[in-house]
Amino acid sequence: MKNRSVPADILLSHVVYQNLEEAIAWLAKAFGFVEDYRYGEPISGAQLHLGAACIMVRRAKPGAASPKQLGYGTQSLTVFVDDVDAHYRRAKSAGAKIVEEPHVTEYGEHQYGAEDIDGHHWLFSKHARDVSPEEWGATLARR
Repeated sequence: MKNRSVPADILLSHVVYQNLEEAIAWLAKAFGFVEDYRYGEPISGAQLHLGAACIMVRRAKPGAASPKQLGYGTQSLTVFVDDVDAHYRRAKSAGAKIVEEPHVTEYGEHQYGAEDIDGHHWLFSKHARDVSPEEWGATLARR
């Protein structure tokens, strides 16, 4: 299904972690990411995927702070999954901090929100219905 309000289905994002090895294991356990490869000695980065979505994770540089350490986040990552409710149950049982219970948004997404071990905000979503941006109050930019 396509959704005109949320047209993107994949994104390659780069996410920084204080303890990279721990983060890779946690992302696999809680969110179901699978490691494609890692690089560096000691490990400095890795590529992970969940379905068609791919992310790069890397070790934080000295002095860099995570959202958890800062007390706030600056971004949110959305990953599209086949079964939002099953994914939610997996994340919750693995100890992910749930910040939004599963719900259907006004713009047509069935999603929930969670934070990972370093405080990064994640949304796991599936298109629930096709909604034009005007239907929920957005103003289209005219090009």
